[in-house]
Amino acid sequence: MPLFLALPKPMRLPKTTSLALTLLIAAGAGVSGASAAQTANSSKPAARQHHSGVHHAKYSRRASHRVRGQKAPEPARISEIQSALAKDGSFSGSPNGKWDGPTVDAMKKFQESHGLTATGKLDAKTLQKLGLGSQTAGLAAPMPPVNSSSLTSGPSASVPRRQ
Repeated sequence: MPLFLALPKPMRLPKTTSLALTLLIAAGAGVSGASAAQTANSSKPAARQHHSGVHHAKYSRRASHRVRGQKAPEPARISEIQSALAKDGSFSGSPNGKWDGPTVDAMKKFQESHGLTATGKLDAKTLQKLGLGSQTAGLAAPMPPVNSSSLTSGPSASVPRRQ
């Protein structure tokens, strides 16, 4: 592939412009030649060829596979909820572990009779009213977990030793 530019008549370019143009052409030829050689001689899968040595954060790869939203309850948990709804009188079927139409209707009926928003969906306050949730669920914003380093930091947390 010829890299010559045909100019109509000789032009005098400043040295810096001439040098910059020469480097630009050489770099372009080097990059296209290197990428062509890499794709012709590479035995790696095509998905890996785009990697150019740039390292991304570890979590960025995992985050793309993460499923957003709340996970569906396990069948055993659904059976437990259906049993609690049946005990209240809102659910008339037998617990089957499936979140089906009769279960949603029973949940709406239960929520309505207990002064909750009748959505038919599980939430913390509904589980608490069913007796299946935490005593503090839905009452305040979640608190971060307490780690052991925060318990022992500071002089007030230290225990004096007896001698």
